[in-house]
Amino acid sequence: MQEELKKKPTRDGAGEALLELGRKNKNVVVLSADLTDSTRAGWFKKEFPERFIGFGVAEQDMLGTASGMALSGKIPFACTFGVFASGRAWDQVRVSVAYMNLNVKIIGTHCGVTVGEDGATHQAIDEIALMRILPNMKVVVPADAIEAYKATMQAAECDGPVYLRLGRQAAPVLTKAEDPFIIGKAVLYRDGKDVTIIACGHSLYEAKKAHEKLKEEGIEARVINLHTPKPIDRKLILAAARETGAIVTVEEHTVLAGMGSAVCEVVSQEYPVPIKMVGIKDVFGESGKSMELLKYFNLATEDVVRAAHEALDAKKHR
Repeated sequence: MQEELKKKPTRDGAGEALLELGRKNKNVVVLSADLTDSTRAGWFKKEFPERFIGFGVAEQDMLGTASGMALSGKIPFACTFGVFASGRAWDQVRVSVAYMNLNVKIIGTHCGVTVGEDGATHQAIDEIALMRILPNMKVVVPADAIEAYKATMQAAECDGPVYLRLGRQAAPVLTKAEDPFIIGKAVLYRDGKDVTIIACGHSLYEAKKAHEKLKEEGIEARVINLHTPKPIDRKLILAAARETGAIVTVEEHTVLAGMGSAVCEVVSQEYPVPIKMVGIKDVFGESGKSMELLKYFNLATEDVVRAAHEALDAKKHR
């Protein structure tokens, strides 16, 4: 019987954490570029209006101001859609935030193609790449609302810049409040000896379902929740490479320089094994319903299962 999972947007988890941080730490401030309600920054604004700044459609100004606030000892959380934080304001993120290693936290919501009908201009499908190549930047992609809450709380305690990648739609809640979560340390979500599936964000759900389908075929797939593409957990990834001998990466992001590429960089340098990458293949997004787009871009469960079979076949013929 298929397990019925509660669903909740990851942006809600982050919004709840911002409220908690606001109550605990007077240095926490929230900035928003026009999308206050959509990013859940409005929850903080309602309770702490004196520590909230709205910028309208001015993402560059927001990141520049966040940098100045960080220099004055504040802990600014700058909130907007991921596509705008990483694209429209990339120069400010690069020079004012990352280059100066300032304590700025960036919350990017509505990431991936499951934003749906907003289409290519609003679908952040390349910002893991854009953010992870910046020195000093940490990149966190929570799998569900519980992890998003934990990631936001921990981001406030981290020194230096952090980018949090969040989604729009209600996503299955896969973890529990008591589960361990540490930025930079991946989680062994399901064990297995035949092949490893490494996923981040909402794609962990497709990895979970693929694990179940492969199990019905007698294939034991290990599943790793790589919620932090940077700094990456080399130890857990290399252990998986050695112990299973084949890897599949799954992400709602381009396969170019994303989470899967980060895994390939680790494995190819230290313990090469066959790797198959499930992700968006060097194209822009499209407008459509969330689940239709997952299938259209070959990001669904059956695509993960197919990639696992390909990785297993490559392992046999090494």
